Amino acid sequence: QVQLVESGGGLVQPGGSLRLSCAASGTIFSIAAMGWYRQAPGKQRELVAIISSGGSAAYGDSVKGRFTISIDNAKKTAYLQMISLKPEDTAVYYCNVNVQLLGMYWGQGTQVTVSS
Repeated sequence: QVQLVESGGGLVQPGGSLRLSCAASGTIFSIAAMGWYRQAPGKQRELVAIISSGGSAAYGDSVKGRFTISIDNAKKTAYLQMISLKPEDTAVYYCNVNVQLLGMYWGQGTQVTVSS
């Protein structure tokens, strides 16, 4: 039984910054990776960033150079630092955790809106 709680979303102007947090809790003995995905209305969910417990990260093409993912293994928390935000970044952002031996779990999502 795993729970994910996202926070940090909100309304921001184009060019602004936000920092998202995702805290995992429950029956977690070992995390393989955590990631962020996003879904805009009428579009499929897409990968934003993913990071292994060892710190290896990968990013979706649309956010490379602007977003940075990090992980605190002790706190079982992932972060997504977003800078130079664009209206196209508007979406619900979902946290994901890959728990070893248990599988994948999703958070409920946090809304990020980028507009003037």
